[in-house]
Amino acid sequence: MNAFQLPIRPVVMGLGLLLMAFGTPVISALTLEEAIREVREASPRAAIARERVAAARAAQREADALRLPAVMLDAGYLQTDQPMRAFGTILNTGRFSETIDFNRPGQVDHFHAAVTATLPLYHGGELTARRRAGRAETVTARADEAGVIAELELEVVRRYLGVIAAREAEAALGASVRAMRASAETAAARHEKGDLLRNEVLDLEVQLARTEDDRFAAAQAVRLAEQRLLILLDRDPDGAMEINPADAIPDWAVSPGHELTAAARPELRAWEARVEAADAAVEASRGSRLPKVEAFASFQYDRGWRLGGDGDSWIGGVRMQWPLFDGGRSDARTRLALARRSEAQAGARELDLAFRLQLEEARRAVELAERRLQTSERIVEQAAESAAIARLRFEAGDLLAAELLGAEARLTETRLRLALARTGVVEARASLRRAAGLPLID
Repeated sequence: MNAFQLPIRPVVMGLGLLLMAFGTPVISALTLEEAIREVREASPRAAIARERVAAARAAQREADALRLPAVMLDAGYLQTDQPMRAFGTILNTGRFSETIDFNRPGQVDHFHAAVTATLPLYHGGELTARRRAGRAETVTARADEAGVIAELELEVVRRYLGVIAAREAEAALGASVRAMRASAETAAARHEKGDLLRNEVLDLEVQLARTEDDRFAAAQAVRLAEQRLLILLDRDPDGAMEINPADAIPDWAVSPGHELTAAARPELRAWEARVEAADAAVEASRGSRLPKVEAFASFQYDRGWRLGGDGDSWIGGVRMQWPLFDGGRSDARTRLALARRSEAQAGARELDLAFRLQLEEARRAVELAERRLQTSERIVEQAAESAAIARLRFEAGDLLAAELLGAEARLTETRLRLALARTGVVEARASLRRAAGLPLID
């Protein structure tokens, strides 16, 4: 052996470990609270809700601006030989003379620029009602956004817990595979000694194959659950994901003395605001039938190059408009607004009743989930002890393979039940907070 070959292997191994340490990305575990905060910003549904709020605010600003003065600039240039138009241009530019033929004043050009300001003084309460409706629509959009965010938060909790449950199910099936493989090896050894029939060995091997298939399906379920969570967070569904274990997430237990009510649900606030907006629409429709009074003022500059004159003028005053008859359109709009207000009131009432029922269902679901968890923890301990005794008896030749298979199946079933019960309690408590309008995180 060459003397220089001795230190090469340790050096290469050290460099390899160093490259692995710096080249392998470290994926930090995603906590449930981080996932909740991330979905608030990343979800397209949240983005849509935010844009609806922005649109409602813009509509509110438009309604608020209706009571402010409006200023309009109007300018233009023309040439004409029409007697009426030409004579008016001559007057505006100060070029009138007694020699002008009124029937044939000739060709003139005219440039004008006018600034006109109008100010609404009275619109029968229509503008005030439209402003109130705009504010109510903004409240509706904000409450809808809060409802969308709350639903997304609960959905991310469910998918996060789905990943945990799928991984625990895979781990439970992995433990079952290892136990079944050890029992199959024991059965094969006993068969070689003549202590066990061939059909019992085959039964164990068949069950082992089935359990391995179940474990493979569980591994696929884990990846699918991870992809569901990644998609909800608007991440690459093929990316890697690491999350905290079940014991590191909040339980969201509600204190027994806390009085729960659905009144804080943002969806109810949204419907109350819809009723307010519909009521304002009724007032606006009724106000449209009343007189409208506004002040106006205008300043105009005129110039003509063909005749070489210019001039300026102004006008100001107050005008009133009163729609005396419009063919029944105003009455139809009022009836439509009244119907929509009644619809909004009925919708708010229906939603309130539905949320009361949902709250009661969520409260009972928490009680059931907590009881199921207690039962699952107890029977897992019993099933594990029973399976351990069954394995020892099988090794000693005091137990049939069918009885061992039954004990292993019960242990696997109880482990899967426990995995679902653990996540089920957290999900039920989160659903109860959602039903009561309580936040999951600050």
